Amino acid sequence: MTTLRATRRGTALALAAALLATTAGAAQASGDPQPGSPEYVQRDLQNIADANSRQTASDGQLSATYLAALQQQNPVFLGQQSTQLGSPDRLALSPGQFFPGWNAGNPYRAEWSGKRGLTVPVAFTNRYGSLLRGDLFAPLPGAKDPYTGRALHAPYPGVVFTTGSVQGSERMYWWLAQDLAERGYVVLTYDVQGQGTSETLPHEGPAGLAGCAGPTGKGETGLCDGVPFQQTSNFVYGTEDAIDFFLSTPSHHYRNPVAGTTRVDRYNPLWALYDASPDPHPVTPGRTSRLGIAGHSLGAQAVSYVQAVDRRVSAVVALDKLSGSSSFTALGPMKPVVPSLGLQSEYGFNVYPYTMSHGSSIAPQPGPPDQGPDPMREESTGFTTWKKAKVDTMVIVPRASTHLEYTDITLALPASRYGQDVASYYSQAWFDKYLKHDAGADARLLATSFSYLEPVDVGVWKPVTLKRADRLSFYYCSGYAMRSTGADDDIAKVDCT
Repeated sequence: MTTLRATRRGTALALAAALLATTAGAAQASGDPQPGSPEYVQRDLQNIADANSRQTASDGQLSATYLAALQQQNPVFLGQQSTQLGSPDRLALSPGQFFPGWNAGNPYRAEWSGKRGLTVPVAFTNRYGSLLRGDLFAPLPGAKDPYTGRALHAPYPGVVFTTGSVQGSERMYWWLAQDLAERGYVVLTYDVQGQGTSETLPHEGPAGLAGCAGPTGKGETGLCDGVPFQQTSNFVYGTEDAIDFFLSTPSHHYRNPVAGTTRVDRYNPLWALYDASPDPHPVTPGRTSRLGIAGHSLGAQAVSYVQAVDRRVSAVVALDKLSGSSSFTALGPMKPVVPSLGLQSEYGFNVYPYTMSHGSSIAPQPGPPDQGPDPMREESTGFTTWKKAKVDTMVIVPRASTHLEYTDITLALPASRYGQDVASYYSQAWFDKYLKHDAGADARLLATSFSYLEPVDVGVWKPVTLKRADRLSFYYCSGYAMRSTGADDDIAKVDCT
């Protein structure tokens, strides 16, 4: 293993290197079971079971404590219905408007706002005139970092989060927004046009009324702009419009196209908490903002693209997955520009044996039982592309994780017990490194164990200590290539070269 040098701010990582070498040596000494052996099959069966443990764990969603907390979510659904009735010309025709709990998020986090952080609902129109709804998150006045106890001082870096597709809603991702806000970030989550509580149709009718005048060529495909919701351009343009809104101020209003008489926010109500000053020590030349973007699924592909074309972006976190494609559908080429972390999952929407784990997680293919999955598989192209471009990157594959790992949705779809913990920990450290220039971020990114604060009941958070060797995939590559460490290497039992 390559010896790690000091970070840009002089933080020595010799101890971290020694720990990594020890871990790698122990893994080689003990040896992994061979594919097809009874031990390998048994481990695979356990991994399949663990991929459903968000529901089945003793403290999972089927526990009495969680089920009792669910009873408190009815006001959330009723509030969304009331909001919709208040704007009948701005219809959100999504499952969240008809199925209680779809847009609710984790019931344990119901009392977060006002106690652990600040939440402010917002509304603004996108470039097609559709009304987008979202929420801003920030530290409370006088707050302290819950991990270090240090006082937090405004202004803060910012993060804009774009949801996944297939009717992903912003509340499903409040877990990460709240975690970042507690550590000293201003975060915007929002529903893409046609998803969650955001409006479905554009406003292309007479006098700006809701309706379609046919595609204008601004979008990618569909009957009219933004319809159907499941198109890449919705998520790319949604990210861009959300950034525009996030950066708006009382002196530079957001444009709110075709808003009409609809109540919208003219600018970011938490604008004063965001640190808009230029970064005097940017990691990427020309990228001096203190703004990061994050996304899941199609939102992850969108932020992978936006980082290359929007000079306001300085760091990226992509939750399944960082896209390394040289072309991005009809929107043009994509290239690595800013430091980007990719959280990738072992499984797609379904869980299956290792013999079906060849190819991508979304389109698995059968393979011989004496062969394990390819550690670098199709999804790792983002990591490979960034690494070849010599732009800082990291890929983390949580153990037993699925594509739905990052969505807080109740009693539906497989997900692991600790996937969100792992994703949040690395996301916090990544943004701390590239937006805050935290001198301790490298050590956190390369640590062999770490602590995470979990909500374990309504309004109750407790720390859990996780060992990296137990939480990363033994099938797929987890690794890094960061200039500040002077090294690149894998941090799991599989090779990232």
